[in-house]
Amino acid sequence: MNDLLGKAYLFSHLDAHQLARVVAMSRRLSLEDGGMLFNAGDKAERFFLVIAGQIKLSRLAPSGNEKVIEIIGAGNTFAEALMFNESPTYPVAATSIDHSEVIAIDNKAFLALLRESIETCFRLMSDMSQRLHSKIKEIDDLTLQNALGRVAGFLIDKAERVNEDSHDFKLDVPKSIIASRLSITPETLSRTLSNLSNQGLIRVTGNRITILDFDRLHAKLFNN
Repeated sequence: MNDLLGKAYLFSHLDAHQLARVVAMSRRLSLEDGGMLFNAGDKAERFFLVIAGQIKLSRLAPSGNEKVIEIIGAGNTFAEALMFNESPTYPVAATSIDHSEVIAIDNKAFLALLRESIETCFRLMSDMSQRLHSKIKEIDDLTLQNALGRVAGFLIDKAERVNEDSHDFKLDVPKSIIASRLSITPETLSRTLSNLSNQGLIRVTGNRITILDFDRLHAKLFNN
């Protein structure tokens, strides 16, 4: 477990003794497809590092429909900000997409380590700040862009994160989850992908997307 934790940004600077302490306060969990890690309202006693697969964070809308808040991929931590609350509960549900593995880290024990490590505190603050900026951008996108702009933005972001040298990538989660993440219906997502394909901007082959005209697709972010 030392190697898995040591590769994560939050723990990468820790010395051998500190890393051993994190290992002692952690446990490894395996989840099948659709397996629930925690539900909204559960007591938040641990935060998590994804080491394989993906974890879906979601809430139920008053209508009963699921709203996907975020997809957490391997190498990323989540729920760590809750350790600073006095009596924290998870505000979302966390479920596995396909088979996933996570490491659960005890909040109280990690807080004790934070009190001894200024650098770890600053790394945690940096991580939380980046997420805050990401959420602000997401709110702007959902507020200012229509469905076409949201889908174009998603495709561009996915291409840049998956492969900087190629505009070809695989959709690694169901389209229904992507649609929920973008606050559109699955039908709207399918129509939008078809529309972009008909315009010659992308090619859709099953769950694989190839961006054929990056500049024109990027223009859809601002002129849709």
